[in-house]
Amino acid sequence: MNVVGFAGFSGAGKTTLVECLITVLRKKNLRVSVVKHARDGFDIDRAGKDTYRHREAGAFEVVVASNKRLALMREFEREAELSVHMLIAELYSGVDWVLVEGFRDSDLQKVEVWRAQTGKSARYVFDDFVVAIATDSPQQLPVATGLPVLDLNDPESLAEWLLSQGERFAYNPENYA
Repeated sequence: MNVVGFAGFSGAGKTTLVECLITVLRKKNLRVSVVKHARDGFDIDRAGKDTYRHREAGAFEVVVASNKRLALMREFEREAELSVHMLIAELYSGVDWVLVEGFRDSDLQKVEVWRAQTGKSARYVFDDFVVAIATDSPQQLPVATGLPVLDLNDPESLAEWLLSQGERFAYNPENYA
């Protein structure tokens, strides 16, 4: 399985880019999973639904499955910050690509999503794990770089770049133990 992160500040376009990349990679018959970092207190369940009621009653884990999908919800008894590697370990091993959104401080190789209009600083200047920059304003990058600069608005070429990198993104959990 290949793993690549997408890091950047809010409003840079990470979610849109990852969504487009999923579509492009699926058209190439590749199986794609996503690991997404969320803020505190997010919820994927709705009040009144069976799974919500079980979780609210105190279940540590609730697994719900149909013939089309499976979802696992786990309630932590005290706050716990899981590493991106712990979450990757939870995934089905038969995927071709894992796209990681968020986890900008992780030790994964990542593509920085940067837009000048956000007014935010660039990570590639100090983050050695940034291997490329996806931007809509390459002429406005704050510091010259030798890293590949990819068109944020061209997910097809970005996907081709990822695929052309071969083993660079091959994930070996033993490297992160």
